[in-house]
Amino acid sequence: MAQPTALVWFRRDLRLGDNPALAAACALGGQVIPVYIDAPEEEGAWPPGAASRWWQHHSLAALDSGLKKRNSRLIVRQGPSHKALGQLAEETSATHIFWNRRYEPAVIKRDQAIKQQLRAAGLTVKSTNALLLFEPWEIAKNDGMPYRIFTPFWKTCLEKGIGRSPFPPPQHLPPVNRQLQSEPLSTLGLLPKIPWDQEFYTHWTPGEAGAWRQWECFLEEALGKYHQERDRPDLPGTSRLSPHLHFGEISPRQIAFQIQIQMDRRAELTAGGQAYLRQLGWREFAYHLLYHFPETPEKPLNEGFTHFPWAEDYGEALTAWQQGRTGIPLVDAGMRELWRTGWMHNRVRMIAASLLTKNLRIPWQEGERWFWETLVDADLASNTLGWQWVAGCGADAAPYFRVFNPVLQGKKFDPEGKYVQQWIPELRKISKQHIHEPWKEARQPLSTPGSVGGQSGAWGVRSRNVLFPYDNPKIHR
Repeated sequence: MAQPTALVWFRRDLRLGDNPALAAACALGGQVIPVYIDAPEEEGAWPPGAASRWWQHHSLAALDSGLKKRNSRLIVRQGPSHKALGQLAEETSATHIFWNRRYEPAVIKRDQAIKQQLRAAGLTVKSTNALLLFEPWEIAKNDGMPYRIFTPFWKTCLEKGIGRSPFPPPQHLPPVNRQLQSEPLSTLGLLPKIPWDQEFYTHWTPGEAGAWRQWECFLEEALGKYHQERDRPDLPGTSRLSPHLHFGEISPRQIAFQIQIQMDRRAELTAGGQAYLRQLGWREFAYHLLYHFPETPEKPLNEGFTHFPWAEDYGEALTAWQQGRTGIPLVDAGMRELWRTGWMHNRVRMIAASLLTKNLRIPWQEGERWFWETLVDADLASNTLGWQWVAGCGADAAPYFRVFNPVLQGKKFDPEGKYVQQWIPELRKISKQHIHEPWKEARQPLSTPGSVGGQSGAWGVRSRNVLFPYDNPKIHR
């Protein structure tokens, strides 16, 4: 009897280790055809943004390289996905198709339809979990309802246990027929035509190998102090693993397993390790909410905010925020870091989001969309959770009346002003004393209590163009 041929549909699981779909295909003992299908139009209102597409291109190239080292290769096709899979099944005489689940609302509907179509055609189709520690439906309150508060949610996760050993990567894979055609990555048009991405290359190495190098760097340099330094944008205190997690180049189960091993070996890592595991818990919580409340990427979870009186004429203020020209140093530094590197420190994300929603009263969906386009780790679940949390309209949210004071936040978390001066060269001559309040050193009457760009605010900085003019020559006397 001939051994079966299986297609493995890679999606947000661009790795060989701890990949349940790949492991299941290999367990059949026959041919394994790795497949990637480009079909952004099937992701509804949330096709990948520009920064995500940059990462996706390089991550796919890295996956293909890893497969070739194991005597295989990645077959790239363009959508529609159901037609591409059906055609590949015919071309290869495949009998099985495996993939790892995704949880975005539009993708869930698509995958359900594809699974029905393929099964109706006589194929064996199986999907598995490779993205999360737990499926969203596996964690529930005693009454069966989904959680809306993080702490009891994470307590339940810990009680269930997060220590399953990850699947090892395959050492060898069967070769893919040379006659089987694959689209060149370049035909997908993932890279920008205008080279705005040049600085990305100095900050990131997409791919599974890059993810593990980043993990090793985090382990040696920051994990032990993570609980103390993760809120400091001026220090290398975070893991920077979020884009690797989003594209599935490393799994949360692999990270959790490694952290528990390291905490057992080195007691000094315990506090930092537990704090980082809790951040993985927030990622789980974000997917829990997205799955159970699929309207939240566009609508507030708290329906009382449906008719919140947002500002109406905010185009100038939004542009200033996007370009890092609000005049608030910590916010502008973060927005410029985002534009140049595709990433922003999480503490600064919260402060920038608070300014947009609480001070300027610009709808949180505007910030959500901008982050979606510019972040290399743009993740629908985490992005939605973060913006609704800051705006005060989501689960476990900061109250609507709580406003981050960006000046005090800057003094607390960037005390020497190094982060601000790294990203805002206009302020490099400002004294440490005034780095988060440069208008004081300018000694100009730029401060009027209680408004920013004409909107109500918790601190008093105002100018006609929303922004504080960093280029004012009196600052650089």
